[in-house]
Amino acid sequence: MHTSPTAVPAPSWTVGGVTVHRIDEIPLPPATGPWLLPDATPEVVTAQDWLHPHFADQDGILRIDSHSFAFVVNGLRVLVDTGIGNGKERANPAWHNLRTDFLERLTAAGFAPESVDLVILTHLHADHVGWNTRQVDGAWVPTFPNARYLTSRAEREFWAAYDMEEARAQMFRDSVIPVEQAGLLSTVDVPHEGVEVAPGLRLIPSPGHTPGHVAVELASRGERALISGDCVHHPVQLAHPVIGACVDIDPRQSEATRRQVLGSLAGTDTLLLGTHFAPPTAGRVVAHGDAYRLEPVPAS
Repeated sequence: MHTSPTAVPAPSWTVGGVTVHRIDEIPLPPATGPWLLPDATPEVVTAQDWLHPHFADQDGILRIDSHSFAFVVNGLRVLVDTGIGNGKERANPAWHNLRTDFLERLTAAGFAPESVDLVILTHLHADHVGWNTRQVDGAWVPTFPNARYLTSRAEREFWAAYDMEEARAQMFRDSVIPVEQAGLLSTVDVPHEGVEVAPGLRLIPSPGHTPGHVAVELASRGERALISGDCVHHPVQLAHPVIGACVDIDPRQSEATRRQVLGSLAGTDTLLLGTHFAPPTAGRVVAHGDAYRLEPVPAS
């Protein structure tokens, strides 16, 4: 008998009355770390022994994943970021023409595409918007036809004015514009203090990686979680907030945001859910040396 990956329940965490499911797409190849976070050298990584074995191997190679988070908050069925997608033409070979069981996993977790009410896009990068669309009869159509897709106004306006290289223009053509043409993409102003987009659900401005990047804060029954998006790519950045991504639009702003976000989480019970953190993916930020580390909170 053939068993599909859907036979394994999606890893999940409880935040108050909300269950947050991690919907796995794909582990990214070992070459991702040195490309994405070039200052996270093996020497830097191995010096943080708490990163091993979950977040890095013993040789200091970072573990980086692509996944989404799905949950129901006050009756609203929410998906945060949509990964790389299947069958997309991408310059990055790790993202090119994937064939994963992401949608089957999402459905098995109880979030059939037609049932999703809200898709939050932390920012408009290829590995966060890919499942916005899927190919049907040769055309890219919205994967979540009954959902409102939401991103920050600053984010959409930045890319609208940006002189895109062909690879990025291709990504917008197959994964963003079809959603706009279907009338499903909304943008929201995200002020300094954040904005509540639904009861228990806030967008928190976290610019730098991109100008309109947001993190997503979930609150229920006095408990909180923060979904990072790409303001933090990997737990090594807790130990060294100065380490940025090669694709950060504004590296200095990105570092300032990371320090502010981590400082606000340190010593609290807020669960940090990393959008690219390898399993166990979630944890609490605790002081460590002159910075921080992640105290893992394994999924149930």
